[in-house]
Parts: sequence; structure tokens; C-alpha cells
Amino acid sequence: MDLSKKVQLRLLWIAVFGICLLPFLAVVLAAVQQTLGADPAKEIVLELGTWAIILLWASLAVTPLRKLLKWSWLAKYRRMLGLYSFFYASMHLLAFATFMVGWDLDILFLELTQRLYAIAGFAGLLLLIPLALTSTKKMQKRLKQNWLKLHKLVYVVALLSLLHIVWQIRSDYSEALIYGLLLCWMLGYRYYIRTCAAQKRKQSVMVQHDKVGTHQ
Repeated sequence: MDLSKKVQLRLLWIAVFGICLLPFLAVVLAAVQQTLGADPAKEIVLELGTWAIILLWASLAVTPLRKLLKWSWLAKYRRMLGLYSFFYASMHLLAFATFMVGWDLDILFLELTQRLYAIAGFAGLLLLIPLALTSTKKMQKRLKQNWLKLHKLVYVVALLSLLHIVWQIRSDYSEALIYGLLLCWMLGYRYYIRTCAAQKRKQSVMVQHDKVGTHQ
């Protein structure tokens, strides 16, 4: 790879990193400037949670988009998107504990154990922790096939995130519907690819078996 190509890839990595960080900086700036509306605490929590889900969905979209559009370079940013999702989810919980319950541990415990939306969200965050800790190439090599099994937890996290949204809705389900349809497409496409791959393997085995039978 020539130097100019390396520079381009590095600049693209920096650009994606900056774009992912931008919503957090925008929330901080809006808080400092006091432009978050009548309920700034709620707005901060909502904004951070929204970006946690957006980036999680973006990380899940890498595989279908990479295959459909032949954009192999997208795979380089899946880890970053996943880690940013974990970052925003952590900030979401931290903001909730700080601004909504004032770090009253009794209230926080009740919220996380009695309200369904909070249980789903907290469970999703807990499952993201091992995924974040094992996201490096070194851990991938160390865990081998177990790494793939572990990181399938991201699908459980996505479902819990969707439930976290749905169980908070009181009237308008349009946003949840969009998230749900996108998730169905991303998971459905993965199932389709695996089914096709399994079918090809089966056909290959049958062809090999026929060849062996012919030569006997």
C-alpha cells in the first residue's frame, strides 16, 4: 500500500471517529450554553441513549452493506462503531443516575430492578461490557472460535435495546417501528447469507460424493 493510500485511510478513520464523537460534544456544548429546553436533564439522557442505539444499529449494518455494496473497507469501522455505542450507552446510564435520580442509590436500584424498560436497557449495557473488553485483535486471536460465539451477544443487546425503547412508549410507536424494521432487515439478511452458504456447502458435498461414486 502506497503512502498516499495510507494517508487517505488514516484521514477517513479520523473523520469517522470525529463524526461519532460529535453528538456527545454537541450535548456538552448545549448543556454549557443552557439550550436544552425546559427539561435539560431528560434531554441529555434521551440524546445519549438515542446515539447509543444509532451507533449500535450502524455497527450491525456494516455486514449487509459491505456485502451488498461491495464496500469491504466498512469492516474496518465496525469495532469503532460498537465501542462508541458502548460509550454512549454508558454515558446514558451515567446521565440518568446523575441528573434524573441524583445518585440516590435506593431509587437507582428500584429503577433498574422494577421498571421493565430500565431492566432491558441495563441488561443490554452489561452484555456490551464483555464485547467491548474483547474487541481487540489480540483478544480475537486468543479466543478464536469462542470470540465469534461471544460476539453474537450483540444480537441480544440489539433486541434488549429495542425493548428498552418500546417499553417507554406511551403513544407514538413510529420511531420504534423504524428501529424494528431496520433490525429485522439486518438480522434477516444475515440469515439469508448463512442459508445460502449452507446450501452451497451442501451442493459441494453432493458434487464431491457424485464424483467419488463415478470413479468407483
